[in-house]
Amino acid sequence: MSQSGVITFKGNPMTLAGSELAIGQAAPDFSLHYAHEGLKELKLADLKGKPSMISIVPSLDTPTCAIQTKKFNEQLGELGDKINAVTVSRDLPFAQARFCGAENVSMRTASDYQTHAFGEDYGVEIEELKLLSRAVIVLDADGKVVYKQVVSEVTEEPNYDGALQALKDLVG
Repeated sequence: MSQSGVITFKGNPMTLAGSELAIGQAAPDFSLHYAHEGLKELKLADLKGKPSMISIVPSLDTPTCAIQTKKFNEQLGELGDKINAVTVSRDLPFAQARFCGAENVSMRTASDYQTHAFGEDYGVEIEELKLLSRAVIVLDADGKVVYKQVVSEVTEEPNYDGALQALKDLVG
């Protein structure tokens, strides 16, 4: 399945692969990879037990993606270990780790570079570019979607306040 008319990239209409995630839906399982003393795997089960934010970006090497990641990293710091937070892109895990080190970002990053299944399963893969679209998904402790924003123009920033409020509402 594909979704048309949902996003643009620099004003050009793009197509999202996969089906749209619905609020209340159980989040699809995933297998992402990150660099920490070698390559490690991150699965949905690793996030369960705490509310989670998944910040999705095309590439950390672009200005808007860097801003989004740094803003969420800064704003989520106050919630500490009450939540899980991860930025997902298709950048290689080693490039993600280098970005986090250079930008002093402690938020976890994970990559969909191997199978590209996350992008399609979450309905955020841009078919024409083979990159992930810009989106934010908040999950409850059981892994159900409670908030979702797929940013309509990929070059624009997400609604930080909406995502943070959804996460804070779960923490109490």
